[in-house]
Amino acid sequence: MNFRLSTEQLGDDIYVIAFVGEADPYSAPELKRELVETIEGGARHIVVDLTGTTFIDSTTLGVLIGALKRLRPRGGDVSIVCADPNIRKIFDITLLDRIFAMDESLAEARERLELTPAGP
Repeated sequence: MNFRLSTEQLGDDIYVIAFVGEADPYSAPELKRELVETIEGGARHIVVDLTGTTFIDSTTLGVLIGALKRLRPRGGDVSIVCADPNIRKIFDITLLDRIFAMDESLAEARERLELTPAGP
């Protein structure tokens, strides 16, 4: 269980949840808890930052889909930040790249969400 989660608010209803480490059956429940708490706290748009993720499995993909299902009725969405070609390939193969907006970097996600970058 070598992973870390952090959540940051970017806008009124926009949050980033950064996942670092292996996204597997052991860490998926913690990611789900964080997503549910963030949604219940008023999030409509969640960016899941997988920049520091070294592995992702089907359990985690299911958690991400579950979060999207919670947000869509509210007019919200979940997007993914990931530059790792091996992890992106999993989204491509499963066709999940068609339901999640996929960004190469957090800066790209911020631009897509029309947010100004933090700091200089």
